[in-house]
Amino acid sequence: MSQGALWLLGAGNMGGAMLRGWLASPGWNRPIIVIDPFVADLPAGATLLREIPKGADQPDNLVLAVKPQQLGDVRSAFADKSGSPRLLLSILAGVETATLLDAFGADVTVRAMPNLPVSIGEGVTALFSNDADDMVRDEAAQLVAPLGLVEWIGEEKLFDAVTALSGCGPGFLFRFVEAMADAGTALGLPADQALRLAIATVKGSGLLAAQSPESPAILADRVASPGGSTREGLNVLDGDGRLKALMRETLAAAARRNAELAAAARAG
Repeated sequence: MSQGALWLLGAGNMGGAMLRGWLASPGWNRPIIVIDPFVADLPAGATLLREIPKGADQPDNLVLAVKPQQLGDVRSAFADKSGSPRLLLSILAGVETATLLDAFGADVTVRAMPNLPVSIGEGVTALFSNDADDMVRDEAAQLVAPLGLVEWIGEEKLFDAVTALSGCGPGFLFRFVEAMADAGTALGLPADQALRLAIATVKGSGLLAAQSPESPAILADRVASPGGSTREGLNVLDGDGRLKALMRETLAAAARRNAELAAAARAG
């Protein structure tokens, strides 16, 4: 993997999560320059700048992690620079490769959709590029591999779906954990104990699902003996397809919003 200059533009929730994941990865020794006017502090191992450096210098790799609404300001700051980044990796939700290419003119543009667990190396990062050859695709994949699972998607229009599923998914799962804990509390458990039980149950079940050759549906049936308590609870979740319908509605809402952000970025 190229070891040229890496600029991380933005270290908010997601940019900061990626930064922590990289710096915590065993063997990571690549210098990272973080450009963020607001972040209070950074983990050891990164250099913080409050503004984009003046002059013509461009980074070898530019990781764009600002809010989509800030794209215009960032574009203006790069307008006076000669040349362009060799590889642009953008995590801007809804901002398409054509818009990014017009803004930065990078040799290769790769869109990425990471999720919050990248901060502990257990995340998911979906990648897409129209112009990356096999060598650059491998480089982009190696760059984000320390953060967890890497998945290339075949069509840019699928970014709305992958954003809704894996990008927003941790938020939905955290809500589910909270709801499980609340339900345990309603049955009489102390709130702190119910939360510990819910978190540990989701953690262990997720690890089991990741390691098992069997589908989640089969694993659920293995927990649920006929006429038992698990089966009675599953009957509530499965009745009238309510859980699947709820998740379809949830992801559809997130995907619609991502499409709206893309339309706004094109218009801007």
